[in-house]
Amino acid sequence: MTTRRMTVSQALVEFLANQWTVDRDGSGENGVGREIRERTIPGMFGIFGHGNVAGIGQALKQANVENPELMPYYQARNEQAMVHQSVGYARMHRRRGTYASAVSVGPGATNLLTGAALATTNRLPALLLPSDTFATRVADPVLQQLEQPHDIGLTVNDAFRPVSKFFDRVQRPEQLFSIALAAMRVLTDPAETGAVTIALPEDVQAEAMDVPLEFLQPREWRIRRPLPERDALAAAISAIRAAERPVIIAGGGVLYSEAERQLQAFVEATGIPVGSSQAGGGVLAWDHPQYLGGVGATGTLAANRIAAEADLVIGIGTRYSDFTTASRTAFQHPGVQFVNINVASFDAYKHGTQIPVIADARETLVALTEALAGHRVNADYTALIERENAAWHASVDEAFAPSGLALPGQPEIIGAVQGASAPEDVIVQAAGSLPGDLHKMWRVRDPLGYHVEYAYSCMGYEIAGGLGAKRGLTAAGDDRDVIVMVGDGSYLMLNTELVTAVAEGIKIIVVLIQNHGYASIGHLSETVGSERFGTWYREYDESAKNFQGEQVLPVDLAMNARSYGMDVIEVEPGPDAIADLRAAVTTAKASDRATFIHINSDPLIYAPDGDGWWDVPVPQTSTLPATQRARAEYEQQVAAQKPLLG
Repeated sequence: MTTRRMTVSQALVEFLANQWTVDRDGSGENGVGREIRERTIPGMFGIFGHGNVAGIGQALKQANVENPELMPYYQARNEQAMVHQSVGYARMHRRRGTYASAVSVGPGATNLLTGAALATTNRLPALLLPSDTFATRVADPVLQQLEQPHDIGLTVNDAFRPVSKFFDRVQRPEQLFSIALAAMRVLTDPAETGAVTIALPEDVQAEAMDVPLEFLQPREWRIRRPLPERDALAAAISAIRAAERPVIIAGGGVLYSEAERQLQAFVEATGIPVGSSQAGGGVLAWDHPQYLGGVGATGTLAANRIAAEADLVIGIGTRYSDFTTASRTAFQHPGVQFVNINVASFDAYKHGTQIPVIADARETLVALTEALAGHRVNADYTALIERENAAWHASVDEAFAPSGLALPGQPEIIGAVQGASAPEDVIVQAAGSLPGDLHKMWRVRDPLGYHVEYAYSCMGYEIAGGLGAKRGLTAAGDDRDVIVMVGDGSYLMLNTELVTAVAEGIKIIVVLIQNHGYASIGHLSETVGSERFGTWYREYDESAKNFQGEQVLPVDLAMNARSYGMDVIEVEPGPDAIADLRAAVTTAKASDRATFIHINSDPLIYAPDGDGWWDVPVPQTSTLPATQRARAEYEQQVAAQKPLLG
């Protein structure tokens, strides 16, 4: 067998550079189109320290000298942000590709943990390469090593086990071959993907071995598209034919399967309405007759009213989070049944369904459309869907209308950004009150146009995730704009990747909404009787021992962004703020540089109510009247919960 003498790091870098994902899109006849082949790992983010500078760092340098295209290296300013960029990229590539993230030992490794949890929760691939302490223990304890007397072999990297879909540690060079192949299997598995972690002891990274050339040759990983089993499909068809008021809950699995065309064909043939989860935003255009908008705790009134009376819920590619089911209060029909179509059996069996269909979304929709030819919901149901949609769209129009207030509300701000954006532009968001308002009101016009990370809802994701999304689009030859909307609370959590945008000339548009506090948690705090305690950004009141005073902090986030090298547009408070914001977005879109837009808002102006509920337990006893009132309301709401959805 022909071999090459290489270090573990050099072999891993070259191996990753030769991995390819192969899939077939659904644009052709009967849902079968061209074959797509792209690099699974097109590049690597890295922050170097003593744990990896002579291992992965050296391997990347050597690759850069010998073949710059082999494994491009990209800087980052924060380890967590590297994973966020990988996830944003993976979303735009429908999970066919992602980045690797290489970090040093100790704090460099643990800084990845939040990103790992986000990737796994969102079922999006990300490859993590945290350095580890010496396998030989020749230098023991090494700088930044965690010591536990009860388990000397334990390192901080063991914390990745519960947040990864795959974890292993290369303790001997020979282990690299099986570990690397197993990692690729999980990264490209539509049912099992998420964070994949390979811990690399710093001494092993630099060890040499004889690497079989076969390990370094191009290798293809084909995306599995399991067909629905005959009996499961028959049961689903029977349930749909028998239903009087069926509704579809479409999740991210529809988009990752590239099944939006097949979904549209199915609902146009049957008349069945569709509500989407956050991950499913974009499955249908906002004005499609069968599209009800977001469903659940942050859903539209139209979607939630239809869902409440549905006798059959057809879940397609959704994991049924508590927001999607409104904490199990969304579906109130006494005989409601569930058909759960999912490539992952874990999700297909959720909520006690007796009709799980464990299969690819696109393949199943093609089969259902063919089997249900000629079947359609009744005219009364179609008319009801039309009325509910018309009423909701009118309420959004009203919320978008400029009020002329010096400090506009968030709904007006969303309306202005929407109005200035192009149909294909991508909105990126993750945390705060914006996900709820966007889920209700953002009028998605493109399958990739809506990226709200709401499985983990990670404050600080937005800018890094937006960068990753833009990288993904650019890699595909797509020059559409990425618009990141972020509140000041989330911005302060992780904003340093603006430097990355400037350094690489990556154009993103960041709209910073200045609330002077945590708008979302402030509102939630009111509803649970905590009266916005600890949610304002105010100077500390020594006498009251809190931050509830009137003195706003003298923080200038526009200046902060300007200091990073960003182009900055400040929208001044006043009656023309909304018109000025719309003009600012137009200016930013015309520019070829990253632009930061700053606008002040009134966080007490809320979006239209979608009649969804979220279970946040309120204390059973309290001396505070506000908490007592909140508890009484909570008991009324929780009475509508179903212990098992069948």
